[in-house]
Amino acid sequence: MSEIDIEWPWQYSFPPFFTLQPHPETRSKQVAAWKSLILDYCKKNKVCIVDIREADQLPLFNNSAINRKLESGVIVSILGELQKTGNAAAVDKSKNRWEIYWHTLEEWGSIIHDYVTSNGLTNSVMTLFELNQGESQEEFHGLHTDVLIKALKTLEEQRKCELILSDEDQGVKFF
Repeated sequence: MSEIDIEWPWQYSFPPFFTLQPHPETRSKQVAAWKSLILDYCKKNKVCIVDIREADQLPLFNNSAINRKLESGVIVSILGELQKTGNAAAVDKSKNRWEIYWHTLEEWGSIIHDYVTSNGLTNSVMTLFELNQGESQEEFHGLHTDVLIKALKTLEEQRKCELILSDEDQGVKFF
């Protein structure tokens, strides 16, 4: 996947941005800036999974122009803050792999449901592939399948769809 150019905030070129700041007020602003940057980067590049062990290879956490990388422990800490707002979730117990949600799962569910209702697809069955990789150019197009399923589960809890997740078939019926 090729990287999409994003407009980096001024902090990205400021070396101390890559070191967790000790002063509480400064750290709070720094963490807020990182949270915003992570969500923006992931949205523009459609990155849904971040592996901490490989994070230093992403331009997001590695500014080679100033020779600075964000330490993995700091990345986990910031992703933990994103988790509190529903914008990230650790996929494994060791917190090495994280799902990033630039929309919360509930927001993704609403976006998908709005698409389904506005296109007359209620009371229809779609494969996850059709929904995710079909002709639609909606924002959820190309979303990681695991994230898509979790978003659809929020709709299922609201009785707006039923997931069909057998070994042979992966689909969803919308109500």
